[in-house]
Amino acid sequence: MSTDLTAERALAEALALKAGALLMRHRAQGFAVEYKTSPDDPVTLADTEASALIVAGLSAAFPDDGILSEELTDNAERLSKSRVWIIDPIDGTKEYVEGSPDFCVSIGLSVNGEAVLGVVYAPAHQDLYLGVVGDGVWHNGTSSGFSARPPETAVIGVSDTEHKRELHQYPIRNMQPSGSIALKLALIASGALDATFTMSPRSEWDIAAGMALIRAAGGVTTRRGGAAIALNSPQPSIRRGLVAGRLDVVQWLERELWRLAVPEQQLALVPSDATWTLLSEADQGTLPGGEALHIRHAAGRLTALILLEAAEHGLSVVRAEGDAADLRVLSRDVTRFAGEAGAGLKE
Repeated sequence: MSTDLTAERALAEALALKAGALLMRHRAQGFAVEYKTSPDDPVTLADTEASALIVAGLSAAFPDDGILSEELTDNAERLSKSRVWIIDPIDGTKEYVEGSPDFCVSIGLSVNGEAVLGVVYAPAHQDLYLGVVGDGVWHNGTSSGFSARPPETAVIGVSDTEHKRELHQYPIRNMQPSGSIALKLALIASGALDATFTMSPRSEWDIAAGMALIRAAGGVTTRRGGAAIALNSPQPSIRRGLVAGRLDVVQWLERELWRLAVPEQQLALVPSDATWTLLSEADQGTLPGGEALHIRHAAGRLTALILLEAAEHGLSVVRAEGDAADLRVLSRDVTRFAGEAGAGLKE
């Protein structure tokens, strides 16, 4: 990549540091916590103030660029932009609220759907990670990159929520649970970890900056199964699990996830998804795709399915199948995906 991003790099770094300082002040002073869809989905005044600070700075310097922030009402105007800043003012809000240091500010720049620049700042650790595709990765100003560990001894970052819930049951070697996915991606790009994967979907703001860091280091971030992730999509949810890291480790990890039948959720299933074929032939011919249909699967086998329809107060489940544990996990992700409409989700 030959584009000079010196100004963008400097501003994103400065804004991440300012936002991080704001977050630490709020934490020291105390704050109220609200919840979007569940206790696992908190939001605070610090989220909105940090978002406003970052958005104001980027908009003033680059008024022609689009903006996508978790805490900003989405605007379809961004879809017409080739350059879009994708922001999570606090990735790991749950950890931030609980007093853990495992949270960060995440600022990524997408050009024509590809992550090209990323800044991840973990203020409680005072760790700043910066990546520019074509230029490299820096950790606190020092050039950095992937570790040289072979795949068989690779350190795999995983979600602490997913690990507590079910991942601990699977004999994947060297799992290291933590909160923020953006911070995990930064740790991979700087060599502290080697790869990560998720069972649940993530959103673009969770991963855009980290994708740039991974790409700048020479690695990959894809959906599980290898499908590419295009940024600045109309629906910013990735809709299924992801995998990221050094290419040889990712390839080894994908084989392990299949061998061990580690599940994942896929939301808003559509016929063009490779996993559509996991449905029965009858369902493939009759079920509506899109935001009504959600599945959980492992090693090529469907383990749970939820079909929704619009109801007077939110959404209603018209079909749910699979064992109770699989349905509980899938229902949690469906509720979060559906947002306010899913808050009234009921059978």
